[in-house]
Amino acid sequence: MPSPGSSFQCNALLNTELASEFARLALRCITREYPNQPSHVINEPSEIKSPRSLHPAFYGCFDWHSSVHSHWMLVRLLRLFPELPEAPMIRAALNENLTAANLLAEATYLKQPNRQSFERMYGWAWLLKLAKELHDWQDPDATAWSRNLQPLAGAIVAGYLDYLPKLTYPIRIGTHTNTAFGLAFALEYARTCNHRELETLIVERARAYYSRDVSYPAEWELSGNDFLSPSLTEADLMSRIMQPVEFKSWFDRFLPSIAAHKPEMLLHPVKVSDRSDPMIAHLDGLHLSRAWCMRRVASALPQQDPARHILIESADRHMKEGLIHVSSGHYGGEHWLASFAVHLLST
Repeated sequence: MPSPGSSFQCNALLNTELASEFARLALRCITREYPNQPSHVINEPSEIKSPRSLHPAFYGCFDWHSSVHSHWMLVRLLRLFPELPEAPMIRAALNENLTAANLLAEATYLKQPNRQSFERMYGWAWLLKLAKELHDWQDPDATAWSRNLQPLAGAIVAGYLDYLPKLTYPIRIGTHTNTAFGLAFALEYARTCNHRELETLIVERARAYYSRDVSYPAEWELSGNDFLSPSLTEADLMSRIMQPVEFKSWFDRFLPSIAAHKPEMLLHPVKVSDRSDPMIAHLDGLHLSRAWCMRRVASALPQQDPARHILIESADRHMKEGLIHVSSGHYGGEHWLASFAVHLLST
C-alpha cells in the first residue's frame, strides 16, 4: 500500500497496483452468495428464497447495498484503468450480473407489496451512483449495462419522489438510513442525468431539513457502529446545494468550533478494537467517509479560512488510517471498504 499524501492530491494514490487490489476484493465477493444478510419482508411462504433467487444481479457481498457499491467500484476502476489486468474479469462479471433480465427482476422486486422501504435510501443512493457512472461512458458494454439498469434506476427515482415529500424529519444517524447521505448521491445522479424534478425536490428538502441547523453537537455523534459522520455528511450535502458565500455562513454557524480544532472526537481517527466484528469494522469506513466529506467541505471554504486547513489536515489523518485497513483479512470489512476507498481516492 503506498503511503498516503495530501488529501487534495490523493487521486495520485489510486495507481494500477492499488486498483488491482481493490478490484480483486470486489471480484471475490460480487458472486459470493454466502454469508448473506437479506433485508427481505416475507409476504407469503413462496417468497422464502435464496439471495440469488431474490436478487439475481446483486446477491453477493453479504448484502444488497454492498453488492451495488461493489459493482459501482468495478465500473469506476474500469473507466479509470481500462488496461487493468483484471479488466477482462471485471467485464465478464458485470456482463453476467447486469443483464436486462436480472435488473428487471430487481426492479420488479422493489414494486412488490411491503418493499417500499427496501434499502431506503442508502442502497438507493448507491444504485443511482452506479447509474450515473454508466450514463455518459462511451463504451459498448457500459451502454448496454446502462440501458439494462434503467428500469431499476427509474423505480428508485420514483421511490425518492414518493418518499421525500412524506419525510417530515431527516434521519440523523451514522449508518444506512442517514438522510443526508441518501440525498447527496441522488443529487449527483439528478444533475448528471438531467432529472430536474428529482434535483429540485432534493434541494428543497435539504434546505428544509438542514438550513436552520446551528451549533451541531458533533462531540456526541460517534456511535460504536458508525460508518458515516452525521455532521460531516450533512455539511457535504449542503456544500453541494449552496453557493460558496452562503455555505461558509451556514458552516460557521453549524460547526462553529472547527476553527478552534474542536471537537477532537470529530477531527481525529477513532479506535477500531476488533476488525473481525462486522459492526465494529464499520469504523474503518467512518475514517474513509469522514475524509471525503472533509475534503469536499474544505474545498467549498475560502482559501484563507482556518477551518479549511484544519479539515484538510484531519482528512489526511483519516485517509491514512482508513486505507491501511481496507484489506484486513476479515470479510466483514473486505466486502465493502474498497468501494469507500475508491470513492475517496477518485472524486
